[in-house]
Amino acid sequence: MDLFSNVEPTHQTYATGLVYLRGFALNNAPTLLADLNQVIAVAPLRSMMTPMGYPMSVATTSCGSLGWVGDAKGYGYSHVDPQSLLPWPAMPESFLQLAENAAETAGFKDFCPDACLINQYHIGTKMGLHRDKDERDFTQPIVSVSLGIPARFQFGGNKRSDKPIQILLNHGDVVVWGGASRMYYHGIMTVQANTHPILGNKRINLTFRKAG
Repeated sequence: MDLFSNVEPTHQTYATGLVYLRGFALNNAPTLLADLNQVIAVAPLRSMMTPMGYPMSVATTSCGSLGWVGDAKGYGYSHVDPQSLLPWPAMPESFLQLAENAAETAGFKDFCPDACLINQYHIGTKMGLHRDKDERDFTQPIVSVSLGIPARFQFGGNKRSDKPIQILLNHGDVVVWGGASRMYYHGIMTVQANTHPILGNKRINLTFRKAG
């Protein structure tokens, strides 16, 4: 039983084009976490390298036909896990269904993600403002699912200097953006001390993209 399943989903669309689906993944969270553990067992979380030569503070892995990778040469997607040289684990059906349902609820029909980037945050880690620009198909939206302890999400505009809005994302919350806002800058502020009854002091983010 998910301890947060009594929260009613709430849909809110911001002027920036961001659609916030509060509690959208709560009913699916136990299955998502079970499937997540199977993915991580095959492709463990690890710290990717940045082009500047230092490891990211957020641990990552992927599933789907494409996986996000980072190294001294830059960022991009690969059909194989650079750690094992094997294909990334297949995207679990629970992941795919949630991503498709969230996208359709947000107004994006026929979303067909081929990559799910999995980020694990610990207390004190963050993700600076950036935009998802390594994909080939920018007509498809981004679907981002939050699990575990809360984090404050920032969503800005076309320029890094544009002042972002801030939304506190809790376990089971989903945000979706696409169309004119597909390339907007976004990030996660420093994760504050907290505890989740299942994930402890961790936050997991599942980000679905059409990368190929």
